[in-house]
Amino acid sequence: MNWLNPAVALDNLQQFLEMGGDVLLIIMFTTFFMWAFILERLAYYQFAHKKVAQRAYDIWGARQDHKSWTAHVVREQLISEVRQKTEKHMLFVKTLVAIAPLLGLLGTVTGMIEVFDVMAATGSSNVRSMSAGVSKATIPTMAGMVAALSGIIFTNRLERRGLRETQRVADGLELS
Repeated sequence: MNWLNPAVALDNLQQFLEMGGDVLLIIMFTTFFMWAFILERLAYYQFAHKKVAQRAYDIWGARQDHKSWTAHVVREQLISEVRQKTEKHMLFVKTLVAIAPLLGLLGTVTGMIEVFDVMAATGSSNVRSMSAGVSKATIPTMAGMVAALSGIIFTNRLERRGLRETQRVADGLELS
């Protein structure tokens, strides 16, 4: 249970970041922003979406005319507004998901460059001297893949939920 101690956890995080190099810090910030936006979307569905949908229902219900060309335009506008709110920040999250493994690959390249620099400087293939470069090559790759995989799972769920909620609103705005 020593890992629950904040000082120990912070020390372990610092050691992990040192082993992974500067690219790992970039991956960490990218992952932080990705998850901040994912959590914002989850909070939207939990707390705000019902109000957005209800507003669309109220505006549609207040109309007398549900058959005319204008009514169709108003309905499509209401559905579009709901869709925009459900898709908010999703393109940015998907971009961060796509960038994470590329940053991991960048970490691999920089770590391998460090390994080759050690080999050139020492003139040999001393395993101990190369181990720091190898960890800087593998840890960012792993971190980038973990970030991307976790982001893909939630991005897909959020997109499906957005489509489902938008369709639910569209179904609720009946054309008479």
